[in-house]
Amino acid sequence: MCRREITAGYMPAPEDEEQRSMRQGLRRALTAAAVGCVVLTGCSSTVTGSASPGEGVPTSVSQDDLPLTGAVAGNPIDDAVRNSLADLYTFWQDAYPKFYDDQFQPLKSGVFILDPADFNPDDFPDGVSCGADPADVAQIGPFYCGQPGRPNSDAITIDRAFMTKFSDQYGASLVPVVMAHEFGHAIQDRFGFDGESINQETQADCFSGAWTRWVVDGNADHVAIRSPELDDVLQGYLFLRDPLGTDPTDQGAHGTYFDRVAAYSEGYDGGVAACRDDFGEDRVFTEIETDQNDQNEGNAPYDVAVDYTTQTLAGFYDAVLPSLGKDFAPPQVQAFDGTAPSCGEMGEENRDLGYCADDDTVYYDETDLTKPAYDIGDFAVTTAISLPYALAARDQLGRSTEGEDATLSATCLTGWYEAQIFSGRFPDVTISAGDIDEAVIFLLNYGTTDAVFPNTELSGFELLRSYRDGFLEGAGPCDVGA
Repeated sequence: MCRREITAGYMPAPEDEEQRSMRQGLRRALTAAAVGCVVLTGCSSTVTGSASPGEGVPTSVSQDDLPLTGAVAGNPIDDAVRNSLADLYTFWQDAYPKFYDDQFQPLKSGVFILDPADFNPDDFPDGVSCGADPADVAQIGPFYCGQPGRPNSDAITIDRAFMTKFSDQYGASLVPVVMAHEFGHAIQDRFGFDGESINQETQADCFSGAWTRWVVDGNADHVAIRSPELDDVLQGYLFLRDPLGTDPTDQGAHGTYFDRVAAYSEGYDGGVAACRDDFGEDRVFTEIETDQNDQNEGNAPYDVAVDYTTQTLAGFYDAVLPSLGKDFAPPQVQAFDGTAPSCGEMGEENRDLGYCADDDTVYYDETDLTKPAYDIGDFAVTTAISLPYALAARDQLGRSTEGEDATLSATCLTGWYEAQIFSGRFPDVTISAGDIDEAVIFLLNYGTTDAVFPNTELSGFELLRSYRDGFLEGAGPCDVGA
């Protein structure tokens, strides 16, 4: 996904590179107690063949009603792109005047769809967006270009092969989500956003999230996205992050996994207003350049990671619990191998992770959980241990330790705690490129399992949003009486 600079491609990273990426990290200054947050609001627009936001089964828009250059009749990707564009017009037709006090203008040059490996140059005599050679699109991925004076300016170009592969891997909802991101760049051109690339890209993610929520809420006529599909959307975003170690000030920087999914989820929760207001120069990003002298790809040895996690958790809660009305007494932290201890519900449910109030102990399964999770990176281990540790803190505050509310609170508190590590509160612990991404990956891959969070129906997307709230806002959203 790119904006303007069509040399900045967004093809997924090769798998071997991605595996290496999971082990790398991130660093950038954050405020000590909480970081700045971002939110947003929704919008709408009308095209031929589009009714008012309706109810019932979505209907497809025909090529006659909304022609796309290069579209093939009956191709599912092309149909999905066209349907998405129709609903994006409906969304922004209403929202743009509300939030930008101006009339919304549809794309001047529309949408170009092509398969770089099988195209007829005669179909694209002036190239695609900004006159790009269709042969170059395979190196670029989907993109918007709005450079005045260039051929076919103010247009979106879609690589059909890219979108087919991507949707096959991560679900059909990725097509409209990508379209909404690229359309977000068209919105930026209309109101004149001129921030750094990383601000532009994450704001476009935010716009995409705002539109997604509008669709999920049943307002779209031509696109259907259901809440359970959003976990697949988040998984797909992992392969759309920048290579770890990217300089956040680089032209073409898009952001880390956390930067991007946080922006998308903020749009989903907050709508267009927050996207408009919260992507200025003071926005905090977790993208940092890689330390070229780091021989361990940003990872501490497993035992060291466990040690610094228990020390910093005790230090964090000892510092913050008095402000919540309670002095903190650190719980015991104990590993086990495969068979959960009999304490409380740990043994009854054979959990891999949990807090047992009966003996005031945080338990974690090294065999089935934390050592496998270390393959993601050392901060996945930190995240695993932090979750039941947060339940211990809730117990000391007299709050519940079971159920969905307690789970969301523990995830939020984990975000708050890890933001303090990221901000440099603990000078003996150095955050490295990819650490916060590792936390998100752990939540999406392990947090929805009964062995980690039993007796809940929470999705990975819901966990991500609670973690984001704690990371960006501190204790306020974490249901601990702040």
